[in-house]
Amino acid sequence: MFIDSHAHLDASEFDGDRQAVIDRARSAGMEAVLEICGSFPEAGSFEIGLKLVEQYEFIYGAIGIHPHDAKIYNDRWEADLREWSTRPGMIGWGEIGLDYHYDHSPREVQRAVFTRQLALARERRLPIIVHSREAEEDTLAILRDEWPRELPGVMHCFTGTARMAEAAVESGFYISFSGVITFKNAGPLRELACGLPFERVLIETDSPFLAPVPHRGKRNEPVFVMEVARQLGELRGIAEEEVARITADNFRALFRLP
Repeated sequence: MFIDSHAHLDASEFDGDRQAVIDRARSAGMEAVLEICGSFPEAGSFEIGLKLVEQYEFIYGAIGIHPHDAKIYNDRWEADLREWSTRPGMIGWGEIGLDYHYDHSPREVQRAVFTRQLALARERRLPIIVHSREAEEDTLAILRDEWPRELPGVMHCFTGTARMAEAAVESGFYISFSGVITFKNAGPLRELACGLPFERVLIETDSPFLAPVPHRGKRNEPVFVMEVARQLGELRGIAEEEVARITADNFRALFRLP
């Protein structure tokens, strides 16, 4: 029943053994992986991600331009994204949002591109996968102005404040936890995870990044989502299999899957 709600299997870190990584996920009995297409847009990673979604029934896809790459966004990219989003297996729009930590793209450009992609997601009626780092106020303000409450979304790899989590949940969003929740210095995040309504929680790896303990420092991969479930189970006093069941149900509800 384990579902990795956010992975970048198109990333170059998997070029040498992508098939083996996928096989390990299947052998472990994982139900699904959400592939976030376009880890490196100008290097052809969209094509790799789209092919994975087409090839594997248990790999779903989401499409979007990351805030790091907002500076490359133009009408051509927008037309491509609109077309790709209609393909079978594409169930979400993202990851999109704001990242004021690295500022790889100017902040005003990030905000404009975030808004443009929200319009596309509204047009396609697709749930959104939101990236927000050190940009809580602007992220919440844009979503409040541009995203209808009746459409769902998820705050991925959440490391923000309790205030942001509460505001997101009140607006109908899900909160997704990654391997960060297992890190030694993540005490406040673990405390936050305990207090959220469990019907609004997802788990993810954000592969190949942020491998959980005991794999920290290595390349991450979807099968390691079980460590995230194990940590949540310990925090909530339930078995990791129950965490898997609940978060899988939440994933299907968010992305309107049977």
